Amino acid sequence: MSLTTVICVLWAVSVGQTAGSQHGTNIIIMLMDDMGWGDLGVFGEPSKETPNLDLMAAQGMLFPNFYTANPLCSPSRAALLTGRLPVRNGFYTTNAHARNAYTPQEIVGGISPDEILLPELLKKKDYVSKIIGKWHLGHRTQYLPLKHGFDEWFGSPNCHFGPYNNSVCPNIPVYNNSEMKGRYYEEFEINVKTGESNLTQIYLKEGLDFISQQAVAQRRFFLYWAPDATHAPVYASKHFLGKSQRGRYGDAMMELDDSIGQILAHLVSLGIHNKTLVFFTSDNGAAVMSGPLQSGSNGPFLCGKETTFEGGMREPAIAWWPGRIPAGTVSYQLGSVMDLFTTSLSVAGVLPPDDRVIDGLDLSPVLFNNSLLDRPIFYYRGNQLMAVRIGQYKAHYWTWSNSWEEFNKGINFCPGQEVPGVTTHTQEEHTMQPLIFHLGQDPGERYPISVESKEYRDVLRRVTAVVEQHQKDLIPGMPQLNMCDLAVMNWSPPGCEQLGKCLKAPESNPWKCDWPH
Repeated sequence: MSLTTVICVLWAVSVGQTAGSQHGTNIIIMLMDDMGWGDLGVFGEPSKETPNLDLMAAQGMLFPNFYTANPLCSPSRAALLTGRLPVRNGFYTTNAHARNAYTPQEIVGGISPDEILLPELLKKKDYVSKIIGKWHLGHRTQYLPLKHGFDEWFGSPNCHFGPYNNSVCPNIPVYNNSEMKGRYYEEFEINVKTGESNLTQIYLKEGLDFISQQAVAQRRFFLYWAPDATHAPVYASKHFLGKSQRGRYGDAMMELDDSIGQILAHLVSLGIHNKTLVFFTSDNGAAVMSGPLQSGSNGPFLCGKETTFEGGMREPAIAWWPGRIPAGTVSYQLGSVMDLFTTSLSVAGVLPPDDRVIDGLDLSPVLFNNSLLDRPIFYYRGNQLMAVRIGQYKAHYWTWSNSWEEFNKGINFCPGQEVPGVTTHTQEEHTMQPLIFHLGQDPGERYPISVESKEYRDVLRRVTAVVEQHQKDLIPGMPQLNMCDLAVMNWSPPGCEQLGKCLKAPESNPWKCDWPH
């Protein structure tokens, strides 16, 4: 009997049970890394190699119009955990106009101490919170997860780039709670040549064990499960390597899909599925510049990661809660990763902070009644509002894929998708006459609506009012991603002494980070 069959049988037996009290709800957020909208069978991926995610959608609610808050990893994760746009929570740069910034090893900053993260608020209802996988909100001690509300952590503060030689650049550490237990490419192996690594299996076991422990102790929990196998260099365990029709990226997809199936089946077997909200999504669009061997698919959408075109910011998303969320439903709600913050607080019975702007909406009416909430989607790249979506319409105020300099080096954010006047290699401002697309009729953003049409004038009037109000109310946060310094890299993380893994850091010599994209 296949895993999907097991889930189906268990779910069918138990779905009729009365759901638990909403305010005793467990919360699981599954955040994938660089996984595209078009990577799921339920969204039309032709290989149909995601049976568990497809089943999750059949048993829950599918969101075709769900967005990240930034087309790059660190800012989108900061937005999820704070419920706030990166330009508000400080996860952006002012070193150059409209540049994506993140948290590589040399970054000095991290999540601001003024920000209140989701697990900190959930403590009000005695939740036990764990993050498994990639953190990416700063690697220096004061920025790590256990300093910001999480009770447990197994994973890494950075991407699994490498291997490095540890003299010029240290390999990235892997933490168990507040101390490192080794480094990528050393104790935690990733074979870049073959793509073999057991990390997803380690993250799966950590997740299953955590869920079991909390279920036995009858404690409410928040699990933030953030594996990174689909981020280049992509990897999969030996059992999955070579299995996919899609190559190594597909192998990683199949393993993640299998792991998600095991987690959902585990919830059912423990009898806590009907009091557990599970939400699956990705941090940004597929990194098509790494394709096809190291990249996923953004389906019909334009470009990918790093851009504010649909391929960079529209994400796969599924909500699952048997007995509470009607099975087999599709919501056309415009959703955002920031909504997971507010929605999680709502189902936990915790009020959001009232001393700051929260951009995330409570999606409870959408999840439980399939209501539609009127809201815009703002597409930011660094410090610049690039585009806005209201309803089916998207207005671009700025367009840019990447610079000619980077493009001529072979870095292409829109391979095979060049649209004249849209996927520009210089930053083009359209503030006086935005490019407007109807995403229902033109999801690939190839055919701007004529500026001479009544349709254009009507949409422009509506969008202008939304943008003017947003900009009037916006108070940008202090940028945290401006400064870099080789001395702050992962030379001597906490716990390195016991392992004999401490490395000598160079002298401090900070500089303004260069963000080319």
